Formats: sequence, structure tokens, C-alpha cells
Amino acid sequence: MSENNRKLFKTPFSAEYWLLSVKEMKSVQVLVIAAMLTALRIAIKSAKIPIGPDLTVTFGFVVNALGSMIYGPVMAAVTSAASDIIGNLLFPSGAFFFPFTLVEILGGVLFALFYYRAPITTMRVVWGRFAVTAICNLILNPICMYYYYMLLLGKSYTIFSLPRIIKNLALFPVQSLILVVLFNALLPVTNRLKLTHTGEVKLQISRREIIAIAGLTIVSALAVAGYYLYKALTAVPAA
Repeated sequence: MSENNRKLFKTPFSAEYWLLSVKEMKSVQVLVIAAMLTALRIAIKSAKIPIGPDLTVTFGFVVNALGSMIYGPVMAAVTSAASDIIGNLLFPSGAFFFPFTLVEILGGVLFALFYYRAPITTMRVVWGRFAVTAICNLILNPICMYYYYMLLLGKSYTIFSLPRIIKNLALFPVQSLILVVLFNALLPVTNRLKLTHTGEVKLQISRREIIAIAGLTIVSALAVAGYYLYKALTAVPAA
């Protein structure tokens, strides 16, 4: 095995990291795996559990995270775009709106930045899930929904929807633990098969990790509460 095949990066801020990610697109094995995971992701994403108006729970993030770990940010961007566009064609749930595709791409890239060719730890897994939750789910998706409703449906949409925020904050620790358990089971096998490169994997959910997950959830919840308190204090009374 060459040195490049074994190399790990603590951060993605390296030209070599990105070159290796580009080279993944030339591997027939990676292309086959990417196609299989994209198909699986489309199938899983179509299975949505409704929990309220405009609120659903899906499990595509699991396939997204694993795929991004295998083939890196460049291929993750391609597969995320493909799964979103093809998924919308096969299982339409409304008019196609390209900004949602961009958010899907960013989600795949974020997972890859934390997981691809990285020394995997429990907190690294948690931070990757937190980044996608905070940036994509809590910030960008609501903005896209606002313009989707305004431009395509001619309706208003509240960007900061409390039910949506609560749903994402409640799911974040659960989704983090799902990824930790999944990676703990799969990575020893995928590393031996040279599909992933994460070094020795010993993901333990200790008291420290549980406290960290709870802390991130509480910080997010406090930020949301602070926003709504600010809105309440600065609201202009109706005449």
C-alpha cells in the first residue's frame, strides 16, 4: 500500500487532501460504491416520517455520512446533487427548487470534511453531525423554504419556525449517537477493505461525550431562545 493510501489528515486545509479527493473519482471501485450509495440514499430519503406540517424525519443522513467518509468532498458533492435531483424526479413532493440541491451538496461536503481520511473519534463524529444540523438544517434550509414559498407558491413562510428548530435540536443527539454506533460497527470492516481510511477506530460513548452532546444541544437551544426573546423585546406593538 502506498503512503498516500494510508495518509490521514487532521484538517482538510491541505492541497494534498483535495487532490486525493479528486483522484477518488478515477477509481472504478469508488464510482460503483458511489452509484450504489446514491441509489440507496434516494430510496431511504423517499421514506419520510411526518411529524407535523412541513416537518418530516428521514434517515438519508446515515448513507450521506458513510459515503462522504469513503469518497471525500468532491465525489460527495456530485452524489449529493445526483441524489437530490433524481430523487425529486422519482419521488416529487413539490416543485423542484435548485437552492435545496445546493444545501444537499453542502451537507455531503461538510460530512466529508469531518470524516474523509480523518482520525475518527466520537467527538469528531458528533461535530460533523452538528455542523450539518446547524448550517444546513437550521440556517440554510429555512431560508430556501422562504424563497421557495415566496417565488414559486406566492405565499409567506416564517424562516425561524419554532417547531422546525425544536425538531432539529431534538434529533441532533439521537442522530449523532446513531452515527457513532454505525461507524463503530462498520469502520473496522471498511478500513480492512480499504474503502475508508480512519486509523484505529475505538468509538466510545462515555460520560464526557454524552455531556458534550447535551452541551451542544443546550447551546443551540439557548441561541434559539435568545433569538425569540430578542424578537419579543424589539417587536413594535400594533397601533
